[in-house]
Amino acid sequence: MMKKALWLLVPVLLIATGCSSDSSSTAATSAISSAAGTELTVFAASSLTAAFTQMGSDFETANADVHVTFNFGSSTDLAAQIASEGTADVFASASGTAMDAADGDPGVEDRTDFATNQLVIITPSDDPANIGSVEDLANDGVQVVLAAEGVPVGDYAREMLDNAGISQDVLANVVSNEPDDAAVVAKVSSGEADAGIVYQSDITTADVGSVAVPGDINVIATYPIAVVTGTTQSDLATSFVTYVTGASGQGTLASFGFGPAPG
Repeated sequence: MMKKALWLLVPVLLIATGCSSDSSSTAATSAISSAAGTELTVFAASSLTAAFTQMGSDFETANADVHVTFNFGSSTDLAAQIASEGTADVFASASGTAMDAADGDPGVEDRTDFATNQLVIITPSDDPANIGSVEDLANDGVQVVLAAEGVPVGDYAREMLDNAGISQDVLANVVSNEPDDAAVVAKVSSGEADAGIVYQSDITTADVGSVAVPGDINVIATYPIAVVTGTTQSDLATSFVTYVTGASGQGTLASFGFGPAPG
């Protein structure tokens, strides 16, 4: 009789153990989710990489349990990704046109201009082609790298060359069209080209030489930022935009070579 009673207890114990295991698993999952905190996904122009990486770290410090994830790239490509993937909470663009595209699909809110940038010529640190002016980019044999057409910095560069009246000659020297400004910097800094045209902010963290572009032919890029419509982190996204446009964010942007928003 005793043995039979013991055997009857075994399934009960197993069921109780299984229930305990499920409860522990659920509790552990909840703890992991809580530890992971809230994730904010920011799509940003590649020229913002250094500045936004710093601001993301500062924003996390000021907001416990928040993790900022960045996707850096060409503003045009990022706008297309936002329309097709719907994974961005915030979009910071180097182009008003790219932001217009995002505004059309899926839509944006709280759009505001937060910074400006201007163009600069970069060379390898030893400047093998002796580039001292914009006009030197048109010299025979000079290997020039630009961002591709449709990429904001590439379009701005071509506009600047048109302003200088040397577009045809310089474009004949172009040996590579790159997906964004970071790729142009990489090509030039590695010595694979004699010169490139990028943003002023790019030279603050790159091992390259630089040649100023005269103000009368330079092109000023205006950077808009906005909350992406449909985000599940609307309040947090708005807080990030407010941080970027506030005193702390503007100070960080200035330290990385950006100018203030127009007006």
